[in-house]
Amino acid sequence: MKGIASNRVAGPRVAIQGELGAFSHEAAERMVPRARIVPCTRSLEVFDRLGAGSAQRSVDVAVVPIENSLAGSVLEHFDLLLTRNVFVQREFSLRIVHNLIAAPGVKLPDIRRVYSHPVALDQCREFFRLHPKIEPVSYYDTAGSVKHILAEDLRDAAAVASRRAAGVYGGKILRAGIEDNKQNFTRFFLVQSLASGKRKILPGANKTSIAFALKNVPGALFKALSVFALRDISLTKIESRPVKGRPWEYVFYADLLCGPTPEAANALRHLDEITEFAKVLGVYPAA
Repeated sequence: MKGIASNRVAGPRVAIQGELGAFSHEAAERMVPRARIVPCTRSLEVFDRLGAGSAQRSVDVAVVPIENSLAGSVLEHFDLLLTRNVFVQREFSLRIVHNLIAAPGVKLPDIRRVYSHPVALDQCREFFRLHPKIEPVSYYDTAGSVKHILAEDLRDAAAVASRRAAGVYGGKILRAGIEDNKQNFTRFFLVQSLASGKRKILPGANKTSIAFALKNVPGALFKALSVFALRDISLTKIESRPVKGRPWEYVFYADLLCGPTPEAANALRHLDEITEFAKVLGVYPAA
């Protein structure tokens, strides 16, 4: 037994936003073999740990949600990808199943409050319509809400979270799959630090995420997008975000269906020439 244990290699340290049992926890374990999960309360801490110099605080990679098929983009994470020295290695799409979780022995008629992240609560409107005496209560994290009701032994409360969260904290699932829409998916990014200066592009990379800001001239957006159209590179997503400290100026984020090809490199060089700036956020295999 000692020999077997000594041959085990510790897996990478992976930072996630949220508690153990969060959907990010599940995504991290699906994306990174033997992941050692490092839960972080705030997204800022996740990215701080990626660039941390201290061996005790640093992590190898991070897994962050970037977009939900119903709720849309996680805007804070787009901002952090732009401003930090990081690079997206991979994306993963996770089916989101919301479960009503309570302490053992608590039954549905006992419930008066349900805690969870506001996005999760919003995705379970039909459950609350059918149970008007139950009050939805916003909490900072889905798994954190399960941790809270179990730690406090709340007998009139429940939480909405993943099946994994119920297992981590010893909760009981009272109702499974209470989300309104079963086509509920969250897209996650696996993010590396570029402190070493080396981008790691995985085999089979066929998707690129970029950010760029436009010059204030007529037709600027048309010209920017034409560098991809002229090379038959498809866009699967584009949206704008305000530039902090510069009112009414915007950064555009776009996903391209291309990998590290000569055509893509030429398109990005052309984009850099006609924009205020352009940054490649990641090149990775599409989920």
